Amino acid sequence: MESEYPISIRPFGANAVLIEWEHLVSRAILNQCITLERELRNSFSGMWEFVLAYNSLTLIYNGTEAFQFEKIASKIKYTYNSLEQVANRDNVLWTLPVCYDDEFSIDMENVIQRLGYNKSEIIKLHTESIYDVYGIGFLPGFMYLGGLPEVLEIPRRKHPRQKVAKGAVGLASKQTGIYPQESPGGWNIIGNCPVSLFEIEKEQPCFVSVGDRVQFKAIEKSEYDLIKIQVEVGIYKPEKQEGYD
Repeated sequence: MESEYPISIRPFGANAVLIEWEHLVSRAILNQCITLERELRNSFSGMWEFVLAYNSLTLIYNGTEAFQFEKIASKIKYTYNSLEQVANRDNVLWTLPVCYDDEFSIDMENVIQRLGYNKSEIIKLHTESIYDVYGIGFLPGFMYLGGLPEVLEIPRRKHPRQKVAKGAVGLASKQTGIYPQESPGGWNIIGNCPVSLFEIEKEQPCFVSVGDRVQFKAIEKSEYDLIKIQVEVGIYKPEKQEGYD
């Protein structure tokens, strides 16, 4: 049946197709993206790569046969219109520890001045919210987390830093996120997460997937140091709740 969320389908380079929904940050649209991706993975044979984020799904063909956009677009449209309903997804909620000590929260004073809340209030607001993983990119394992309370919305820094520490937790506009490795960056840093979000040697380098949910848990510096050791020796297991509604 026709979905309440229309899509556009267009070429995206010589061997790729871009499917786009309305440009909204919406859990309902994200669920549509995830459902269509699963159906297309089952129906498309050959060397296909699928890239999912926010309100778009990109299909990249890596095979040797001729790339026929019209034929592919027709199949995508038929599949989408044939979806009876958005498939129920067993949501996964990850609880990730964050230390908000002064040595990590290097932009906290600026955030306090801009938003008008004290540090305890900002931490409480940041940890009480449950965030949707709308995309993973920019850096391998960098999660774009939507669902930030409006009262915590703050613009990116005017002058990005050349080096942001691995694990830095930041705020930017309507989003929050964790830097999975040291890199340049312009987000407002309010803490640090000791968990490794991308380990290339693992079969699944990033344990979080688009569509999962994340909640932060405030920890003291002593617990942060302990988790860092557990991560380094490979015994730390992130807290995971399956079937979360």
